[in-house]
Amino acid sequence: MQQYKVLSTIEEIKIYSDPYRIQIMNMFNRQGRPSTVKEIADLMGEVPAKVHYHVKKLEKIGLLSMVSTREINGIIAKYYEPFTGEIHLRHKDEDDENSPLKQVFRSETLKLLNEMFEQSRQRFMNHAEHEDQDKRFISDMTLYATAEEVEMLYQNIMDICKPYVTKDEKKPDQQVFQLFTALSKDVQRDQQPGSRTKREKPAGQESASAPNTSKRSQTSSHSKTSSKEKASERSDK
Repeated sequence: MQQYKVLSTIEEIKIYSDPYRIQIMNMFNRQGRPSTVKEIADLMGEVPAKVHYHVKKLEKIGLLSMVSTREINGIIAKYYEPFTGEIHLRHKDEDDENSPLKQVFRSETLKLLNEMFEQSRQRFMNHAEHEDQDKRFISDMTLYATAEEVEMLYQNIMDICKPYVTKDEKKPDQQVFQLFTALSKDVQRDQQPGSRTKREKPAGQESASAPNTSKRSQTSSHSKTSSKEKASERSDK
């Protein structure tokens, strides 16, 4: 069974949705092994003290964990590794339409999703603009499935990726690739915000899994949403 972590407070979502912290998480994932703050700071061209501040925030909500220490020139170096399971965004009042915090939670969740999509888009376009000969893949499909089948499909995608999320030191020719996957249910025109219709959407109809929207968001260092539209981007860093 795949491990998952639930972020259920506005503070946790704000910590995770910060663009700079998402970059830090991406750098740890790119390393494919436990790394120090200094290693990540060097990769980002930043001052270690600045990165350390944000690493401690991510550690506080369990997205980074210190796994070992080593003495280097009299200094204790701490090695961190990122959480690699699914991340579920779920507010305790998600079923209470009148909860004043629900809209705030939903807004913060949407900010997180927007940032994840934007950073993935920037990585892909940067590769497309500068690497003419290398392969890159992108797809846009319409799928037909039940809710249960979609859950199984996403789980299968994650299972296929598992052997590739950790760097194999025995393969020096390994390269870094980025995979971003979004799987979401198609929204009918009469259900979209601002559409004019006599039909009212039942309460609790909105949901998503993401990295996603209001009810249930699930991410990893990859990412996710929920059912019919699927976009998959994969590019060589």
